Amino acid sequence: MKKVIPFILALSLVACTVAGCGDSQTDDPSDNTSTRTITDSVGRTVEIPTVVEKIVLLGNTPRMISYLGLADKVVGLGGMNASNVTPVTAYAYANKDVWANVPLVGTDAAGATDYYPEEIISCDPDVILCSYTKELADEIQTKTGIPVVAVPMGTLFGTDYEDALRLLGNVCGVGARAEAVITYINDCLADLATRTAGIPDQGKPSVLGAAATFKGMHGLDGVYTKYAVFEVISANDVTEGLSNTSGALLIDKEQIIVWNPQYIFLDSGGVGLVRADYNDNPGLYAQLTAVQSGNLYQYPSSTSYYSNLEIPIVNAYYVASLLYPEQFSDIDFSQKANEIFSFFLGIDNYLSILESAGAGYGKVTLG
Repeated sequence: MKKVIPFILALSLVACTVAGCGDSQTDDPSDNTSTRTITDSVGRTVEIPTVVEKIVLLGNTPRMISYLGLADKVVGLGGMNASNVTPVTAYAYANKDVWANVPLVGTDAAGATDYYPEEIISCDPDVILCSYTKELADEIQTKTGIPVVAVPMGTLFGTDYEDALRLLGNVCGVGARAEAVITYINDCLADLATRTAGIPDQGKPSVLGAAATFKGMHGLDGVYTKYAVFEVISANDVTEGLSNTSGALLIDKEQIIVWNPQYIFLDSGGVGLVRADYNDNPGLYAQLTAVQSGNLYQYPSSTSYYSNLEIPIVNAYYVASLLYPEQFSDIDFSQKANEIFSFFLGIDNYLSILESAGAGYGKVTLG
């Protein structure tokens, strides 16, 4: 039986090192010119204002800052134009009005990381937050003259996500919210793991995550491997052994026929490609048990400008409720999904927003 390692709280010693518990402070804390020093995730000692009111975000920090309820403190943003985002980039969509006039000061689109020093300086932030290497963080700080704090990129359901949230909470003065987010994540993951822990392997239907989103959209041949959404519910993933690392890759569609999973889950963005391929190759799809039995489903992508967090937690509840209906009979999926979205995004009934955009949860028909 697969083992699921819960998303546990980091040891206090590690947390203190990562979050800068050994901060030193100068001047009067009530004076807005006072400073303190913290140690960031790549071991850099950084002097930052005691009170941080204006932040520039690069890398994966916009998503994390949104979860911490600090969207209104953002004066510069790396990533994408907030007015053009879709609901699948949930953190940015939730803040599209707040960030409508926030200038773009960098990009991570299509794997190309860049930042714009002059634009960052013109924003006059108290601190720059990023998920970059030590070398790049040093470079940005040297070119802008503004303190740069680097945090972990954040592995989906991994402890380095905790480290990032704690450090950001410490820098921005919202440690209590950071702990609340960490606790909420852990509670969801523990609930999912506990409900599925006692199910015998021989009683589990086989499952495949396809139409995976990585470097763009893909059809049936884009598959997830060691997918965190499946791992946390100990799903019988047909890609087991295909890769030693979590990710996604392209495979020969004939391999899917060999696996012949009982359930196939598709990223909503790739459903159109799957339908187009079906029109060209209906015979291939006719051989798949999941298609024959009507067990072809879609959910929103877990990836959009780095990994989402709230969407894959909801996805895990959705998949589990279909694979293990008895263990999740007391869960109203729509209610649970909206509870999770509301906690992270501060928006009620976000499920309906996803559905209106064609990125909701449900069965997929090909013909």
